[in-house]
Amino acid sequence: MRKKITILGAGNVGATIAYTLSLKGLCSEIVLIDINKDKSTGEALDIVHGTPFGNPVKIFSGDYEDAANSNIVIVTLGIARKPGQTRLDLAQINVNIVKSVIPEVKKYAPDAVYLVVSNPVDIITYTLIKSCGLSEKQVIGSGTMLDTARLRSMLGDKLHMNYKNIHAYVFGEHGDSSMVPWSLTSAIGLEIHTGFDYLSDLDGVSFNCDEIEKEVKASGAKVIACKGATYYGVALSVAQLVECINQDLNTCVTVSGMINNRYGINDVCLSLPFVIGIKGIRREVTPPLTTEEEEKLRASAQVLKDLIAKLDI
Repeated sequence: MRKKITILGAGNVGATIAYTLSLKGLCSEIVLIDINKDKSTGEALDIVHGTPFGNPVKIFSGDYEDAANSNIVIVTLGIARKPGQTRLDLAQINVNIVKSVIPEVKKYAPDAVYLVVSNPVDIITYTLIKSCGLSEKQVIGSGTMLDTARLRSMLGDKLHMNYKNIHAYVFGEHGDSSMVPWSLTSAIGLEIHTGFDYLSDLDGVSFNCDEIEKEVKASGAKVIACKGATYYGVALSVAQLVECINQDLNTCVTVSGMINNRYGINDVCLSLPFVIGIKGIRREVTPPLTTEEEEKLRASAQVLKDLIAKLDI
């Protein structure tokens, strides 16, 4: 079965996602759509010229109608936050952009799964569902998937253990109010925060949950401070989501989706475990949390709700 993917936005993130998908051979056709036609054309050509060294894939710059028959639409539209610009200002600008573009794309790809990468990702995911006529099941925000990967990597370094042996998650907003449910964090069946001394073979290495959580939250800002933007990590995380969808893997991942009556939270998009398959979100997974963890998660949801209340969605 042919797999066609449309990417909206050919900036650093969109172009890197296209490049990553081509390297991994996850689709047969990629359409890049951008308001700057020269930019999308140049990025498409640059990747096409290298395809003889990798996987055969058709990549080209197109218009909205070229999204027809796409099984996945990846949304990287919007602007990056500028100095002096508030989070609210950025949110409203990017909400307005997706509200104008997504309905046009939906005319040609009404049944596609829409993967949202644009920031603030939880707000944009909510906008696609509430204002663009897409169902809750077919809209997935990249959410804390990359944050979760960062956490697992850091814990692997702390434990001197392959990160694949570590189960850890970041829930809530993709932002400062996110939280780590430490009661669900484990390696070989042991809770990491209580069994660290049994798991680690490194002498003199301390374990502090708060410090690790702060480091995870600061990771993206650190990259931006050094090089101006993040795009490699997010491209790899999106490629993982594409693989889950295209191969119908029924994989449980922490992504942003509409929350209905989970932990007392309703009508907001944030990251919790969802099982992902070929049609998008297949089902929810709601693991038990401690009272303190539930309070932190509800506080994160309230941060997003407060922002939504100030926006014209």
